[in-house]
Amino acid sequence: MIGRIPVLDVRPLVNCGKRPAKAVSGETFQVTATVFREGHDAVGANVVLRGPDGRPGPWTPMRELAPGTDRWGADVTPTSEGRWTYKVEAWSDPLATWRHAAQIKIPAGIDTELVLAEGAALYERAAAGVPKRDGREAVLAAVDALRDERHPAPARLAAALTPEADDALSRHPLRELVSSSKPVKLLVERERALYGSWYELFPRSEGAVVTPGEPPVSGTFRTAAERLPAVAAMGFDVVYLPPIHPIGTAHRKGPDNTLTAGPHDVGVPWAIGSADGGHDAIHPDLGTIEDFDAFVAKAASLRMEIALDFALQCSPDHPWVKEHPEWFHHRPDGTIAYAENPPKKYQDIYPIAFDRDMDGLVAETLRVLRHWMDHGVRIFRVDNPHTKPVVFWERVIADINESDPDVIFLAEAFTRPAMMHTLGAIGFQQSYTYFTWRNTKQELTDYLTELSGEAASYMRPNFFVNTPDILHGYLQDGGRPAFEVRAVLAATMVPSWGVYAGYELMENAPAKPGSEEYLHSEKYELRPRNWESAEREGRTIAPLITSLNRIRRRHPALRQLRDIHFHHVDNDSVIAYSKRSGQGSDVVVVVVNLDPHHTQEATVSLDMPRLGLDWHETVPVRDELTGEIYHWGRANYVRLEPGVTPAHIVVLRPSPPIGGSPTT
Repeated sequence: MIGRIPVLDVRPLVNCGKRPAKAVSGETFQVTATVFREGHDAVGANVVLRGPDGRPGPWTPMRELAPGTDRWGADVTPTSEGRWTYKVEAWSDPLATWRHAAQIKIPAGIDTELVLAEGAALYERAAAGVPKRDGREAVLAAVDALRDERHPAPARLAAALTPEADDALSRHPLRELVSSSKPVKLLVERERALYGSWYELFPRSEGAVVTPGEPPVSGTFRTAAERLPAVAAMGFDVVYLPPIHPIGTAHRKGPDNTLTAGPHDVGVPWAIGSADGGHDAIHPDLGTIEDFDAFVAKAASLRMEIALDFALQCSPDHPWVKEHPEWFHHRPDGTIAYAENPPKKYQDIYPIAFDRDMDGLVAETLRVLRHWMDHGVRIFRVDNPHTKPVVFWERVIADINESDPDVIFLAEAFTRPAMMHTLGAIGFQQSYTYFTWRNTKQELTDYLTELSGEAASYMRPNFFVNTPDILHGYLQDGGRPAFEVRAVLAATMVPSWGVYAGYELMENAPAKPGSEEYLHSEKYELRPRNWESAEREGRTIAPLITSLNRIRRRHPALRQLRDIHFHHVDNDSVIAYSKRSGQGSDVVVVVVNLDPHHTQEATVSLDMPRLGLDWHETVPVRDELTGEIYHWGRANYVRLEPGVTPAHIVVLRPSPPIGGSPTT
């Protein structure tokens, strides 16, 4: 039944409360509800968080978000990982009701003494619930003022309505007819579930030797480990590895996805399984399990985690094909169906048929995942989860996270919105997104508004600027400025972003016109890169990437998702947005030229209250990319030149720069 004071439509609420909303430890998010009552008496509301230990924490007062809407909200911050709940309490506020009436009646001389006596009684009752340390004396002083007949009624009222008494009663209000919503489940996970900078590399290419006319020599975990300090120096938190398992030889693909492989072609890492083993084995060319352990330990020493690809599919040579033929789709002629995504065909990969032995596949998946967890992997990037049953992932992730809640699953699901959102709701901590295909100001504004809204309570986006499969036309045609623009957007719009190796070198050659595939794709062949030469010759944007990751770590505002706000710009080629930390102590404004070919000028009109400022205030801001100091107010002229100044990333109220004088 509905409560005495109705509390309706509590949000965030995932799947009508059947699944928990999500947050990470220290993340601030808003709880809202519709609260009202009959008649004209005042109501109040608050949020009660209950931690994993089952004990309720201090409640947080709510405010009406817009007058007359009956929609109330409050920002809350869970402080530790685990399974929490929150609920909204609503109550009759007799003191607020009395104050409103008293401020009308007493100046009009209506029932003066009766009104004052009623107020004194209410303040006296309220004082009993205010601890001495929190201002009880101020509330009792209001009681005395209301009963002091030596002074006229207006003065007695004014003496009672003091800031000190109001402050005490805001923390300890007099509540009547308290009504509560049902508790809503909240899953609080570790910060990496929301925030991180990812770097994807193929270990077999790092340190590889490719000499024309001679068999290529694969890189190993030992040679790949030599690349890790440079990755860490750019500020990355996570190193993501494509599948590291043995690769099948049947129907192996050659360079650029040709159907006929030569004797020395290395094959596609996603064609998993050979006589050397399956998903729990390491490709012999990469080394041993001890070499992998050393690689993981090296990354950890540099404060980076390893994310391992988990692709639930097989080459025709995988041991499962013989051991569990029921796990695959069989055609009428008895052959096993290979994977297809028309017009693409993947003759070297067999997809899994889940409905013939779901329990067996769940058990084997859990075994494989725990094998790699035992070797230090706590993050899995799951390949194409949208082509597998949702219930399968729900069972797997729930089982893993029940015993190991720190393990993170990233859904590589470029698919329909309903599937992407559902995968997030049933357990995936992060998801790939449509960011690659959102390039205009309107597209970006609409998409970020969606991601940072109600969806943020269950689906956390990771903005990868490129992948081995995706080289967008914007990067193919825009040169260095395009790579800089997309890096700035991805790194500042959402808490998690990623790059695939070679992005810093601005690799942009497509397999053919109109294709998003790379020429000489690393999926099919070794691709060693001369990092030292590129750095020496300035053919890299690694310094910009380093700056972006440094800025992200410095500013809490860039480590959260839910509070992005877009500001008006009078030029459609320029986008401006701000982000604030939970309490508004850190405010960052980003202005980006989306046109990689032309200099753009614009006036940025800032929504000053959203930044915690007055409309006519002017404040110093520091550009975190250049260190320059400007003075910005409501309207600000900007000029952004591709390849020179791709963006401004400014922080409000900066401290003076170290050394040198500010530039206005």
